[in-house]
Amino acid sequence: MSILRYQPWGLHQALYREFNRAAERAAQDDSSGATADWAPAVDIQEYADRFVLAADVPGVDPATIELTLEKGVLTISGSRAQAAEAAGVERRRVERPTGNFHRRFALPDTVDADAVSASNRNGVLEITIPKRPQAQARKISVTH
Repeated sequence: MSILRYQPWGLHQALYREFNRAAERAAQDDSSGATADWAPAVDIQEYADRFVLAADVPGVDPATIELTLEKGVLTISGSRAQAAEAAGVERRRVERPTGNFHRRFALPDTVDADAVSASNRNGVLEITIPKRPQAQARKISVTH
């Protein structure tokens, strides 16, 4: 038998904290790229000739996604709008984050920055980052 602590106001306090967090986010200056309300989950795969980065961004309008590659740093940023609240809702639980997102990735020197491409399908942003062709190793003969 285990003893559980009865907390009649626990849910109320959690809801109060969530409202405070939402108010703080609304008060932040959205012009800064360093402030983000959430970060998308990302998978990164490396192949012999390229890197493929897949970011989960369901519900994000592709027009709001901004990709930049500067000095070896890939930056993904954008925003997801809050869904319109339906009339007559008595209770609501929100788990999907809304607002601005921002992720940065340091890339190796072997990438071809001019050939990066991106596509968005079914809420997954897929960024393909090709590697530059490496100079082939060659044998150098030593003469006497």
